[in-house]
Amino acid sequence: MQRRFHQLDVFTAVPLKGNPLAVVHAAQGLPDDTLAAFARWTNLSETTFLLPPTDAAADYRVRIFTPGGELPFAGHPTLGSCHAWLAAGGVPRVAAMVVQECGVGLVRIRRSAGRLAFAAPPLRRSGPLAPALVQRIADALGLPRRDLLHHHWVDNGPGWCAVMLHSAAQVLACKPDAALLGEIKLGVVGKHPARHEAMFELRAFVPSLGVGEDPVTGSLNASVAQWLIGAGLAPPAYLATQGTALGRDGRVYVEQVNDTIWIGGDVAGCIEGTVAL
Repeated sequence: MQRRFHQLDVFTAVPLKGNPLAVVHAAQGLPDDTLAAFARWTNLSETTFLLPPTDAAADYRVRIFTPGGELPFAGHPTLGSCHAWLAAGGVPRVAAMVVQECGVGLVRIRRSAGRLAFAAPPLRRSGPLAPALVQRIADALGLPRRDLLHHHWVDNGPGWCAVMLHSAAQVLACKPDAALLGEIKLGVVGKHPARHEAMFELRAFVPSLGVGEDPVTGSLNASVAQWLIGAGLAPPAYLATQGTALGRDGRVYVEQVNDTIWIGGDVAGCIEGTVAL
C-alpha cells in the first residue's frame, strides 16, 4: 500500500544542516514489526508514523522509532511530525496550537512567527546522579571526574542523564567510548564564550539505541533547559547549538513562559512522495 511520506530536516532552516526525520502518514494497519523494520531501513535517528488520535483532545497521534526500538517521546520527531501533518493538510482544533498524542501523553506545539515549538513535558526522573554513574561517565568521556562540573537526571521519556563541562570547546573535543557508555543515554553541555551567538553547545550519545551521536536532540534540550533554568545555571531564554561535531548546524530556541519551557526550531523540507509498506 502506498502511503504519503516526508523526509525533513529539523532544527535548521537550511536543508542538510539539522537532524533528518522520516515521516509516514496514515500508518494505521501497519504491524509493529513493519514499523520497526522501516525505521531500521531508513537508518535515521528517528522515523515517525502518524495515526488518528485515541484522545479526543489530540489532533493526531505519533509513534516514534529509532533503529533500535520505540521511544515514548522525542523532540525533533515532535516538531518534524507536526510540520509534516500540517503540510499534509492537517487542521488543528485551535488555530495557533497543535496537540500531539504520543507515548508520554499529550504534547502542545505552538505556531509562532513561522516557527514551531513544543512544550517541554514533565521530567520522569530528576536529581543528581549516583557517584558511581558520574565516574563511569567521566571514564567514558576520557575526562577526570573534576571536569564534570554539574550532573543531573533529565529523563523526560528516553532516559536522559546529563553532565556539564567547563566549556563548549571541551564538549566538542569529547570522544566517548561507546562500550563504556553501554545503556547510558547521555547529554553533555558546555557554555560558549560570551561573544558566541549561542549560549550552550550540546551533544547527545545513545549507542544502546543504535545512534552513536544524535545530530540535534529536542527531548534532551527540553530536559536540560528544565534542569539548567531551574538550577539558575541558565537564563529563561537562550539559544543552544548542537551537531557541530557532526558537521551540522542545529539551532534550538529555548524560552520559558510562566511555568512552561518551549523548545523551538525551524524545519526544512527535503523529500516528499509516497512509500510502499
